[in-house]
Amino acid sequence: MKLDEIRDNPGARKKRMRVGRGIGSGKGKTAGRGVKGQKARTGVAIKGFEGGQMPLHRRLPKRGFHNIFRLDYNEVTLGRIQTAVDAGKLDAGQTVTEATLVAAGVLRRIKDGVRVLGSGELTAKVTLEVAYATKSAVAAVEKAGGAVTMLAAPAAAEAE
Repeated sequence: MKLDEIRDNPGARKKRMRVGRGIGSGKGKTAGRGVKGQKARTGVAIKGFEGGQMPLHRRLPKRGFHNIFRLDYNEVTLGRIQTAVDAGKLDAGQTVTEATLVAAGVLRRIKDGVRVLGSGELTAKVTLEVAYATKSAVAAVEKAGGAVTMLAAPAAAEAE
């Protein structure tokens, strides 16, 4: 094979349609734009335009607030952790961190941290090291003989 013999596969490059070049081409006269009017002209972008009437998206009142500083925690339940321990994916003897949850396949990614929720049954004695845990989750872990270390101080504790 030589450099001057290299070619694209047949049909890999499609020639563009030359519009407005006679009736025999199939795209003559109006060039596929229908008949006359604003949309037949060039440079038309009329999404949401209502002929001069105030568009719907401007008639409706603004509502709500989006906090750009809000942290997006990845949530995991105690039942999900117990399932991973039973399956042998998590070692109950070692500290369960956010990274070990991802490595075990319990979570896909950490996001801004991991929040442990109290739903589900936990029987294994585990030591958790996560960004946040609910009161019911902490109580259930301590009842099973484990401990919870929170990396991010809860908002209620910061306010006090």
